[in-house]
Amino acid sequence: MKPASAGRNGGGLGGCTEPGQPGPSDGAGTALVAAVVAVLLLALGLVLGLATVAEAAGRAATAADLAALAAADAARGLQTGEPCAVAAATAQRNGAVLDRCVRSGDGGSIVDVWTRARFDSGWQWLAEVGVAAAGRARAGPPPQPWKPSPG
Repeated sequence: MKPASAGRNGGGLGGCTEPGQPGPSDGAGTALVAAVVAVLLLALGLVLGLATVAEAAGRAATAADLAALAAADAARGLQTGEPCAVAAATAQRNGAVLDRCVRSGDGGSIVDVWTRARFDSGWQWLAEVGVAAAGRARAGPPPQPWKPSPG
């Protein structure tokens, strides 16, 4: 009686094995699945990181816009307080820190502000590697006094 592995392939050579015996491709599926899962987890981390940066940058830009508008109102006397102090308080209330405030124009009525926002918890290391969430805005009086349109 011939051994079960002997046949047309010359005794099992050529890659054929008996059922239940380990072959050259056993475990390849597990390695492939592990690699795919690792790539998907890396992609998820990248997407979350980009979303965190975008959210913080949006917060910094919004805070800069609002801080500049509030400071310009204070510079024109429409709101009480020193314009750059008003800008700092407004930026803080909107989740950012005022980095710089510069007044220019007639009587300092134009205000430029620079803000930065911190990243959410767990992502602060982005700032340490040089990724910044910053905003800049300028505000001042309208070019001419505003008049309501008739009707």
